[in-house]
Amino acid sequence: MASIKALAQRFPEDFLFGVATAAYQIEGAATEDGRKPSIWDAFSKMPGRVYQQHSGDVACDHYHLWESDLDLIKSLGVDAYRFSIAWPRILPDGRGQVNEKGLDFYERLIDGMVERGLKVYPTLYHWDLPLALAGDGGWTARSTAEAFAEYTEIVVRRLGDRMDALATINEPWCICHLSHLYGIHAPGEKSPEAFAAAVHTLNLAHGLGTQAARAVRSDLPMGIVLNAYSIYPASPSPKDEAAAEGAFLFNNDIFFSPIFQGSYHPEILDAFGDKMNIQDGDLETINQPLDWWGLNYYTPMRIREDTAADADYPRTAIVPPEQSKTLTDIGWEVYEDGLSDLLSELYGRYELPPCFITENGACYNDEPVEGVIADQRRIDYLEKHFQAMANSRDTGIPVKGYFLWSLMDNFEWAEGYKMRFGVVHVDYDTQVRTLKDSALWYKGLLETRKSA
Repeated sequence: MASIKALAQRFPEDFLFGVATAAYQIEGAATEDGRKPSIWDAFSKMPGRVYQQHSGDVACDHYHLWESDLDLIKSLGVDAYRFSIAWPRILPDGRGQVNEKGLDFYERLIDGMVERGLKVYPTLYHWDLPLALAGDGGWTARSTAEAFAEYTEIVVRRLGDRMDALATINEPWCICHLSHLYGIHAPGEKSPEAFAAAVHTLNLAHGLGTQAARAVRSDLPMGIVLNAYSIYPASPSPKDEAAAEGAFLFNNDIFFSPIFQGSYHPEILDAFGDKMNIQDGDLETINQPLDWWGLNYYTPMRIREDTAADADYPRTAIVPPEQSKTLTDIGWEVYEDGLSDLLSELYGRYELPPCFITENGACYNDEPVEGVIADQRRIDYLEKHFQAMANSRDTGIPVKGYFLWSLMDNFEWAEGYKMRFGVVHVDYDTQVRTLKDSALWYKGLLETRKSA
């Protein structure tokens, strides 16, 4: 392993380092100050959907502990904080009446960040769709894209003057593939038709939201956060090579092409176009020029051809990681070259603006021993991925910053509270926060960089 000084020196002075969270995963206060339910509030109450029916009702109680949490962030020495705004706090019914108390909370939070010298990097949508909109079809309905634009305009009008950059949507792949095709995330659908409709609605919402934000503040740097996959064929056979390309189109290009090129790939249109309700002008709306984009990367995807006669498009199967590989506690393969390989591939295929790594981190469920959380495996993961990120920069790829996922342990969606991604340990019974060794390592890296 390289020395912390050598690693720190690989990043220039203007490189942005931060931490990241999301509203439903940390805030709690699910029924306070006018907030109404999101689809995740409903989904988590359904038996068998979330581990032990855990929910975000309390989570990390950040809604009440935000001031001490901001002090904690500041103590780490980071430059910026990436968080999400809860749509159900701002527009409890998704549209219509604005809840001023919700806006007041985010105003206090953002003002607190500004006072502490932290740069403000909000995301408008991190999966907590107001439940009322599910009655209209949720993300399968075009009206939800229009509602998102209205929500964007309200937030930017009130808070946009203190934002350093704004992301429209976090991880459309999870919202479409995991939530509407595989049934793992809310609303838990397993429908190719719903999936196809959601893909286009999400892409359209991004375009409409970007337009709405710029209509209010033309100088606000706009972007979107995509969890693209580094995809590798399971073997060098032509069939697996072709399968890997099909998987790339299905998992990555389905968002990158419309957003950055204003078109869907012919294969995507052949498979799903008749279910997407694409209307005249939609692709021009989706294809807004962006100031930046965010990449969330955790693990690679290894692909083989699916030879089953009834295999769905793109006729691929994911090969699970071999036990000989280094795995995190959630079972994901650690492969840092996937990050640099993916950046190289994406910048080779598309004309992309500068990039931030908006999420990267590892699930290790280490608990305190005499007050110390010795999560050396997370430190090893982070160091490897920092090196890969620096390698990408050395090749000329414009990576401008990094947000570590996550600031603290939190509600890990379908996994509930059993999986821990934080560099800060949370005791969910007492809400006591304890810095893990990885937080101290990150703090030390940033201190070394500033003193160099």
